[in-house]
Amino acid sequence: MKKIHVEGDPKLKNTGGKQYSMLVGRFQPFHDGHKWLMNQCLDEGKNVLICIRDIEPDDKNPYTSQEVENRITGELLDLIQEGRVKVIIIPDIESVNFGRGVGYDIIEHIPPQEVSDISATKIREQLRNEGKLRC
Repeated sequence: MKKIHVEGDPKLKNTGGKQYSMLVGRFQPFHDGHKWLMNQCLDEGKNVLICIRDIEPDDKNPYTSQEVENRITGELLDLIQEGRVKVIIIPDIESVNFGRGVGYDIIEHIPPQEVSDISATKIREQLRNEGKLRC
């Protein structure tokens, strides 16, 4: 696994409180690729904050943000109760920006090919074909 890592200023890092690795996405639906990424953080002993972008449902995004939150929360209930994972809805974003080492790292996890090949579009199409998706 290859990682791109931009390290934040260690002098600004919070050493006293509980910190989280943030994952931002639509999670339409939450699938094995998302779980792989989350587990990369959990396996390193990190906590995870899953931030669901608040978007209007359409063909590519058939679930409301609340439906996504409910599905993820139900699936990760044990980790949430342990305090390892938090799930929140955030306003839709157009970019992620940072200026300089501000006390947190920015890390890109490059998945193996079998994870990279997971397609939410194909998952949604299969769910439509099975009558499990309304859009």
